[in-house]
Amino acid sequence: MNDNLFDIIIIGAGPAGLTASIYARRASKEVLVLEALSYGGQIINTLDIENYPANPNISGFELATKMYQQAKNLGAIFKFEKAIEIIDNNGIKEVKTTKHSYFAKAVIIATGSENRKLGLDAEDKLIGRGISYCATCDGNFYKDKIVGVVGGGNTAIEDTLYLAKLVKKVYLIHRRDSFRADNATIKKLKENNNIEIIYNSIVTKLLYDKKLTGIEVTNKLDQSVKNIELDGLFVAVGRIPENQNFASLINLDENGYVIAKEDCHTNYPGIFVAGDNRTKELRQLVTATSDGAMAATEAVKYLNTL
Repeated sequence: MNDNLFDIIIIGAGPAGLTASIYARRASKEVLVLEALSYGGQIINTLDIENYPANPNISGFELATKMYQQAKNLGAIFKFEKAIEIIDNNGIKEVKTTKHSYFAKAVIIATGSENRKLGLDAEDKLIGRGISYCATCDGNFYKDKIVGVVGGGNTAIEDTLYLAKLVKKVYLIHRRDSFRADNATIKKLKENNNIEIIYNSIVTKLLYDKKLTGIEVTNKLDQSVKNIELDGLFVAVGRIPENQNFASLINLDENGYVIAKEDCHTNYPGIFVAGDNRTKELRQLVTATSDGAMAATEAVKYLNTL
């Protein structure tokens, strides 16, 4: 066990986990970061970040790479393995992955969240054949074509504006009659000539042959139904926190988010949470990095009491 014993194990290498690793290493703690896929989390697919202080117009990939290199240069150890369980062994936490077990006195869960799906028939088999969850990843495949975006949050609006620069037309399907985004962003949306907003409506069916050919849209107010021909549909209806593997130890709310306040403490001693997978009002890049700093600071305080 000693070869795999660390002060802090951080589960997840998105902005929250990377920031936590930087702060923990600066406090001279032995740090292991476990990541199932690639460093950077969902931000790595953002083409242009405009609201992160001192870094206007930086890409998500560039920012994430800088954070990753900073953490590595400080001595954080990275292993690309999926964490599947946390077990407490008399104060030492065992983190099991799909390959090995690692041990630490403190754990920071920074797993983020995954794409929420529409739940429609054939959705899974149409992924890559007309269905996408990442406009910046797949938008170029639909240049000069007709696409739709489902959702009403910041991501859906940003995706719509991004796609409008590439495609012939974008339909934005929103289940409500207004948006919660800032006025400047909404103004851009409404002033764009190749964007058509369909309010109070939901996608009720995917139309396809070998690939997506269109969607069925139902108006929630009068139940009227219409079909829209599309080459692609980008789904931006939120995300699902990736916390279920740890639900045996930590408390989750009804939506699956870790219950934690701004100090990033969970209900379980020595286990902390950072990023989009915890209960919070605002889920943005800047709040993820803030969580990472706070969780690492609190984990160091915890270690210093042992």
